[in-house]
Amino acid sequence: MTASTDPQRTPRERYRDQVRAEIKTHAWEQIDTAGASALSLNAIAKRMGMSGPALYRYFAGRDELITALVRDAYRGLADTLGEARTAGAGLAALAYALRDWALADPQRYLLIWGTPVPGYHAPEDVTGIADEIMTLLLDAAAELPDPGPPPTPFAAHLAAEGDFAAAHPAPPEARRLALAFWTRLHGVLSLELAGHFGGMGFDPAQYFAAELDDLLAGRV
Repeated sequence: MTASTDPQRTPRERYRDQVRAEIKTHAWEQIDTAGASALSLNAIAKRMGMSGPALYRYFAGRDELITALVRDAYRGLADTLGEARTAGAGLAALAYALRDWALADPQRYLLIWGTPVPGYHAPEDVTGIADEIMTLLLDAAAELPDPGPPPTPFAAHLAAEGDFAAAHPAPPEARRLALAFWTRLHGVLSLELAGHFGGMGFDPAQYFAAELDDLLAGRV
């Protein structure tokens, strides 16, 4: 059940939810065409046959609309990975779930991990959803046998200063693996979705798989 179909909500509340959803649909179309930095509430209002001031009753400004889109994107990925974990996915299966999600809707992925929108800063509750995603990765990494931390300066630094996983019981090497998983696979995906592999003569899917194999075999 969605908010717009909840029988406990008033007709006015359901109508408001429907209009907000339509505004977000038009916003994604704009982002797909011209990028997030060109997002225009006035242009969306025109598409919907509304006045600018009327649309501002649903979103107070550009940043509030972007926040709603960013929150939806993070929530969508968190739910996708969470469902995969519930079905028994390990770290490798989570990697492919991440790639499938990104390829299914590149604009959602790029809004989060692409070029930052000038002047925009996501609120704290969005960071909370990102932490939820990292917890799923830490859980999966902790299931693998712990080979012990490699003798590197960064391993020692992460064991002492790794606040991103301070509340998680994962051992240091699992933290290192989850971090490497997050950074390296996002690096590959970001380059692929931005078109930087075009003309290089290799299959990005196979490159992604090779990077994942290296991560899991070498344990970073």
